[in-house]
Amino acid sequence: MTRQIDLARVLPHARIAELPNPYFGKVRDCYDLPNCTRILISSDRISAFDRILAAIPYKGQVLTQTARFWFDRTADICPNHVLGYPDPNVVIGKHLTILPVEIVVRGYLAGTTSTSVLTQYKQGARVMYGHSLPDGLRDNAPLPHAIITPTSKAFDGGHDEPLTPAQILDQKLLTAAQWEAVSGYALALFERGQKMAAERGLILVDTKYEFGLDADGQILIADEIHTPDSSRYWLANGYDAAFAAGSRPPSFDKDVIRAWVGARCDPYTDPIPEIPPEMIAQTAQIYIDAYEAITGQTFLPDNAGPTTLDRIRANLSPYFPA
Repeated sequence: MTRQIDLARVLPHARIAELPNPYFGKVRDCYDLPNCTRILISSDRISAFDRILAAIPYKGQVLTQTARFWFDRTADICPNHVLGYPDPNVVIGKHLTILPVEIVVRGYLAGTTSTSVLTQYKQGARVMYGHSLPDGLRDNAPLPHAIITPTSKAFDGGHDEPLTPAQILDQKLLTAAQWEAVSGYALALFERGQKMAAERGLILVDTKYEFGLDADGQILIADEIHTPDSSRYWLANGYDAAFAAGSRPPSFDKDVIRAWVGARCDPYTDPIPEIPPEMIAQTAQIYIDAYEAITGQTFLPDNAGPTTLDRIRANLSPYFPA
């Protein structure tokens, strides 16, 4: 359902001076509380090319509520970091020590980055991430079975590098028990995600998971799960025709802003041109459409308070130090 997007209803940042120990990421603004809990606020920032391009109305609410949908429906598979949701853009979670391996699960030969299986396959690789793939696969073909393609997690702003399970153990990034647990969780979560997506007329193509350890050493899933930002979804009713034609299957195309910017400048070095309001509104609608398609629920924007930041401040006031 297309709706009027209020371009003024946007959260470019969530800087709240009363909250302690801030950490400002590309998209989330976080605060560490003294009791081993963390406040994670999803802003409306959208990033690409290692920089912030714009703020998209309701994007933060969409991502928080999509992740909430999946956390609620996968808690029987893997424990998660969630302790509460005081605001539509906010998660209160356990403070975790994030494991230094990013877990990506792939069900199809797809992707565009240098670490994607499609890129490596087209360059002639048949053994990657510890898996052997057969000859003769076409772009966007289903893999014989879902595979985990782990990468090193570059905490210092460097580039993630592909890993094999043997390298993970040899480099002592994870213990054998941790790798067994994480890989088991990831494949089970992906299987649940694919099954539920199929019921909604979607294909969950690939996704990334982030795991961490709580104070007791228990492995939990953190960050987000099966959101439009962490996952690739295709529309099932257009997949067969696109695959037969050798074209990209239809999806929630959130790359409209990336493509617009990339066509007008070198986005890694040049100033970013002002993005037109209609493109901001179009991208907001794409995120809302994705939420409704993935969850089967109607998106209800929370427009309480003079601004989104005012609403969040009010809802987080119980967490301000006395």
